[in-house]
Amino acid sequence: MMKRILKRKRLDRLALEFREGIRVLSSSLSSGYSVENAFRLSVEELKALYGPDGLIVKEFSHIVSQMGLNRPVEDLLADLGRRSGLEDVRSFAEVFRLAKRSGGRLGAIMDDTAGVIRDRMQVQEDIRAATAARRLEQRIMSALPFGIVLYVDATSPGFFDVMYTTGLGRAVMTGCLICYLAAAAAAWHILEIEV
Repeated sequence: MMKRILKRKRLDRLALEFREGIRVLSSSLSSGYSVENAFRLSVEELKALYGPDGLIVKEFSHIVSQMGLNRPVEDLLADLGRRSGLEDVRSFAEVFRLAKRSGGRLGAIMDDTAGVIRDRMQVQEDIRAATAARRLEQRIMSALPFGIVLYVDATSPGFFDVMYTTGLGRAVMTGCLICYLAAAAAAWHILEIEV
């Protein structure tokens, strides 16, 4: 569960940094830079924002280094979308590919895409804020059985001996543990609302 939480936080951080990266890239394209030069300038600006260890700084730096090897930007963005696992990045890569092939205004298209991503992130934040109390309740309720067992075991030693030393007690307690884990997983799944 912690692995899933850490993965979600990393993806949220990457999505936030990606949105800012698109904004910086769009600004460079609107200024008249080519796509390749816009990516190079974006890396420098993003380093100032997120430091050299920022997720998007590493990704854009990778794109710039691969452009130096004559790989098309569209393919590099599509690769970033696949590796990141973010729907917004995949969608942006596809929009970028179509806009570049059709000769569309990349700056305006990127501004619109950044706006859509920003709106989507705002909805996600609103949902998280609305469910924050329920998530806290779920965490407390998940920890409560352990607290009760520890309290009873500390205040009445030997009370649980029948449940943990006999075959029938172990079977019943294993069934209770399975029910508890299923309820915790269901509560976790219900509170994970995707936009």
